[in-house]
Amino acid sequence: MVTALTLISQSAVTFLNFRTKEYMNNYPLLSLINSPEDLRLLNKEQLPQLCQELRSYLLESVSQTSGHLASGLGTVELTVALHYIFKTPFDQLIWDVGHQAYPHKILTGRRDQMSTIRQKGGIHPFPWREESEFDVLSVGHSSTSISAGLGIAVTAERENAGRKTVCVIGDGAITAGMAFEALNHAGSVHTDMLVILNDNEMSISENVGALNNHLARIFSGSLYSTVRDGSKKILDKVPTVKNFMKKTEEHMKGVMFSPESTLFEELGFNYIGPIDGHNIDELIATLSNMRDLKGPQFLHIKTKKGKGYEPAEKDPIGFHGVPKFDPTSGQLPKSNAKPTYSKIFGDWLCEMAEQDDKLVGITPAMREGSGMVEFSERFPQQYFDVAIAEQHAVTFAAGLAIGGYKPVVAIYSTFLQRAYDQLIHDVAIQNLPVLFAIDRAGIVGADGQTHQGAFDLSFMRCIPNMIIMTPSDENECRQMLYTGYKCGKPAAVRYPRGNAIGVEFTPLAELEIGRSKMVRQGEKIAILNFGTLLPAALSVAEKLNATVVDMRFVKPIDEARILEMADTHDVIVTLEENAIQGGAGSAVSEVLNSHGKTTALLQLGLPDIFIPQGTQQEALAEIKLDEKGIEEQIIAFIKS
Repeated sequence: MVTALTLISQSAVTFLNFRTKEYMNNYPLLSLINSPEDLRLLNKEQLPQLCQELRSYLLESVSQTSGHLASGLGTVELTVALHYIFKTPFDQLIWDVGHQAYPHKILTGRRDQMSTIRQKGGIHPFPWREESEFDVLSVGHSSTSISAGLGIAVTAERENAGRKTVCVIGDGAITAGMAFEALNHAGSVHTDMLVILNDNEMSISENVGALNNHLARIFSGSLYSTVRDGSKKILDKVPTVKNFMKKTEEHMKGVMFSPESTLFEELGFNYIGPIDGHNIDELIATLSNMRDLKGPQFLHIKTKKGKGYEPAEKDPIGFHGVPKFDPTSGQLPKSNAKPTYSKIFGDWLCEMAEQDDKLVGITPAMREGSGMVEFSERFPQQYFDVAIAEQHAVTFAAGLAIGGYKPVVAIYSTFLQRAYDQLIHDVAIQNLPVLFAIDRAGIVGADGQTHQGAFDLSFMRCIPNMIIMTPSDENECRQMLYTGYKCGKPAAVRYPRGNAIGVEFTPLAELEIGRSKMVRQGEKIAILNFGTLLPAALSVAEKLNATVVDMRFVKPIDEARILEMADTHDVIVTLEENAIQGGAGSAVSEVLNSHGKTTALLQLGLPDIFIPQGTQQEALAEIKLDEKGIEEQIIAFIKS
């Protein structure tokens, strides 16, 4: 049998196109699998080789395209077993988040399209309903699978369809409140469904929290594992003693782990596990037995993120999401580019923590992506990772502020959506000094519709007491973070994914709240820019001899400047990387209307669509927010 490493080496040399016949010769079994029906024609004895080929193919394909790697490497055996035992798509399989679903895509007819994943016009980075009948739920954010799965299971039961519902959720995603709400409900309605906890001791970042400790204790009990293994063997042969063995298991759990270890069973589930998630034979046997069990079932499996590729096993965080790289080297390429806005934020956070021990940094499970690794190491007493729990993060920050501390919540734009009520109820109404460092605002790119930060200006702008800032470069970002930190009110600074532009830093100083900055003086056309599209605005302005204002503040907005531009220019153009509806341009429109100004107004921003995957540059060009598109839209508006 050819080893995975041999396959990787061979394919690295011969890789030209995923669809070439010569390339697929390296994958004799996988090349036969165009749907799960083909998979189910294989003998069980062939499945270990298929898993090996699938893991190798996944590694090679992602190394050529970029994307999520380590999660998928860890779910190869589980994916094969699920599609082998369950009659998908009739039986419905729901993946939580979707980072781990690349093997699922490969086995469900999209193998030859993997070269297009996360690219404009290509296949979606996550399970996506519009893409395949095997993708039951469109996902991207965490902890939705059990809720949706319960709804799907209830409909199947009411229709007497005979279909099975399976939800796969990770040990990171299951820490969210929504997951517990769903588990609690599922256990009470007693609907047939299977929840599989894929426990790899990781979320995107290192997993934290009491539930993580609970799961670790379950796995640490060798006697309990022995009882489980023994009971499975007995149950296979003597079904009549099932109830007796179940009681024995319950007794052993109570003796060894206290009542806490029966958490999932207290929620109404029949808990089975833990089992080895990389043992394909054990998975097949267990899933076969569980398929026909009635009521809510909970299978706990243990996997290793990055399984089968040593560099990813050693560094599952670094290999979670990867750029294009050479898998034979085992190393990811170093970036020599300018620092990211995330790093700018992280450096500022450390700088402030040196000055103020009342500062507390909070992240919902993404310190690496938020630029907080150095801060977490240097200031561990001022750092909290609250797991995947955005709602809790915001209200926790509110509590810290009440206690006299100065919380800074580092959160992605799309993840803040999940804590909208908490932002209103627990922070803004109480006018508490919480600073929101909102990363990944505007077009994020390759992760598609679920990750574009399109709505934050709109949903924050309508909240009283909020101060909302949009930096145009990294120095302005630092000054705004400082201003928000010092202002003593709810404040938000939103900045994009990606690299800054390389401007020099000036000493930290508070900006005058609500005051814009004149950048270029022109005639007839005034471009009011909000955010990091300023370089494009300036380039267009040079061609059109337009005035450019860096507005800086969305709330409170600089009314005096807007009225000045209305009196001295024929056309006002607002420019923002946010939904046009309700965004910064709408704020300008409200000012003009309230003062009876009839100056022509063109609002440029994100259109009323969910923007699909592609690079940031491709997306901006598609929606005409690159330099060329901005110029074209202004000229067309003037001529109309």
